[in-house]
Amino acid sequence: MMIERERWFCAERGTTLFELLVVLTILGLLAAIAAPQMVKYFEHGQRNAAQTEVATLSATLHLFRADVGRYPTTREGLLALLRPPPGVANWSGPYVKEVSALNDSWGRRFVYRAPGQHGAFDLFSLGPPVPQSKRNGP
Repeated sequence: MMIERERWFCAERGTTLFELLVVLTILGLLAAIAAPQMVKYFEHGQRNAAQTEVATLSATLHLFRADVGRYPTTREGLLALLRPPPGVANWSGPYVKEVSALNDSWGRRFVYRAPGQHGAFDLFSLGPPVPQSKRNGP
C-alpha cells in the first residue's frame, strides 16, 4: 500500500525543471524562426502601401491639373493639394484631407518634383529609413 501511494504522489507532483526548460527552448526556437518572417511580411506590406499611396497621390495631382491647368510646381509641392497656392485660380481643393496623406508608410514626406525627369512630375518615396549602422558602410 505504501508503494502505491508513493507512485501516485510522484505522478501528481507536476513538471520538472528540465521539462520546463525543454518547452521554453522549443518556444524560443519557434519564435526565432517566425519573427524574421513576420518582419519581412510587415516590410512587404509597407512597400505595397507606399506604392498605392503614390498611385493615389498621382491621381490627385491629375485632378489638380484638371482644375488649375497645371501641376503644382516643385516649390509649391504637395501642400498645394491641401491649401491653395497664392495666385492660383480655379483651385477646387482640398484634394487631400490632411497633411499625413502626403507622407509615406514610414512617416516620411513623398518626394515631388515638377517638371520631373521622367514625365510631367516625379513622385516617389525614399523607402524605409536606413539604420545608422548601415549608413557608415560595412
